Amino acid sequence: MHTVLITGAAGNVGGWLRRLLRGVYPRLLLSDRRPPADLGPGEEFRAADLADPEAVMAALEGVDGVVHLGGHAVEGAWPEILEANIVGCYHLFEAARRRGVRRVVFASSNHAVGFYPRHRRIGIDHRVRPDSRYGVSKAFGEALGSLYADKYGLRVMSIRIGNVAEKPVDHRRLSIWIHPEDLAQLVRIGLEHPELRNAVVFGASENERSWWDDETARRLGYRPRHRAEDHAAEALAARAGLPPDPIGDRFEGGDFCSMEFSGDPDAIG
Repeated sequence: MHTVLITGAAGNVGGWLRRLLRGVYPRLLLSDRRPPADLGPGEEFRAADLADPEAVMAALEGVDGVVHLGGHAVEGAWPEILEANIVGCYHLFEAARRRGVRRVVFASSNHAVGFYPRHRRIGIDHRVRPDSRYGVSKAFGEALGSLYADKYGLRVMSIRIGNVAEKPVDHRRLSIWIHPEDLAQLVRIGLEHPELRNAVVFGASENERSWWDDETARRLGYRPRHRAEDHAAEALAARAGLPPDPIGDRFEGGDFCSMEFSGDPDAIG
């Protein structure tokens, strides 16, 4: 990898990865609809709205690898999810194919499988069970990555990111938390591992309470440095101040599951 582009670079996760990947690759490019507020000397910014295919094509010129964080980052109305996370994701993969980009690391989400009950431990071979329109868009991105890997030879890693932060701040995040340094390690595996073709992995640190079997990431060499349990006392104390959520507390996706919920929780096995 000589030239790597980060989409969604103006967001919080993009900011962490910018700092952690700076100097790792000879040329690190940043893209978003607006420049990051702290854009520094030596950082090259390429403005692009994912809904604009020509702008995405221009942003990917001369790029070897893409870290695709861009899009709508939370649940939203269908039109905005459709434009940013589905149409925009297609534009990104298609531009990567046409530009001869070698690798894409796609920021998927735990919300692609959010409707699994917390008492179940799941792996990547379990079917998707999105908990929201946002989760549907991430499942779509994983499927699109699989298509472009199998049909066009693009090398793709989709990371089902848990919660990116410097520490877990509540009970649920003790299971899904990932430290930015551990996420950067996974991103580098996606950009550099010689045997990677197409992989879906869970993005989590060393979490004793994890609901996920992340054997695939381990097989690719992932060794997280940060432990959720080091912050357990503080995270569990914070739980006492949260209101009860009978649906969200039952499923992995948390309050994304309880938003607009009108189904039968007992029927979700």
